[in-house]
Amino acid sequence: MPKDRFRLIVGLGNPGEAYRPARHNIGFMVIDRLAHRHSILVGKRRFEAVFGLGRVEERSVILAKPMTFMNLCGPAVRNLAHFFNLDTKDLLVIHDDIDLVFGKIKIKQKGGDGGHNGLKSLIEAFGSGAFARVRIGIGRPDTKQEVKGYVLNRFDAQQVAVLDKVITMAQDAVETLLLKGLTQGMNRFSGKEVGVK
Repeated sequence: MPKDRFRLIVGLGNPGEAYRPARHNIGFMVIDRLAHRHSILVGKRRFEAVFGLGRVEERSVILAKPMTFMNLCGPAVRNLAHFFNLDTKDLLVIHDDIDLVFGKIKIKQKGGDGGHNGLKSLIEAFGSGAFARVRIGIGRPDTKQEVKGYVLNRFDAQQVAVLDKVITMAQDAVETLLLKGLTQGMNRFSGKEVGVK
């Protein structure tokens, strides 16, 4: 078994149908894809989160989506982790990142919030940024549009055309981290990119 202890896999996003296709919700999209591929029902509700227990090959996992808004997700994830007797070394967070071009993935072992409100809430709740992350690039607006409006809007047509490939790549990265460990996951996926045609 890999030395990295990821068991709680959390995708960040905002709840509600209006936000479902938003750039900010790509973490939710990856969790949904993982759940589908591995037949894990993400339907249990507790601690202001929905989650499901299952297996990714030989690894037992909990897939979760906080049902608070992004900037309040920390306590929900912390309470879920504590319920299962887990801490930050058992946590892998999947989230959008405006500082990466659309379709690019980076993996971090730990770090600060980088201006991301979801990460800020998690760090405040756990008292530490020592958890792994899969960062998925959504790019920055190429106009004077506010960042808040940009992340809460839908992907544009060019991005939608390759979004499925981006989600699949992120899903593959999560699986590699789980099954092969951080080093192999970072070597294989950090900096990998699905370009927009």
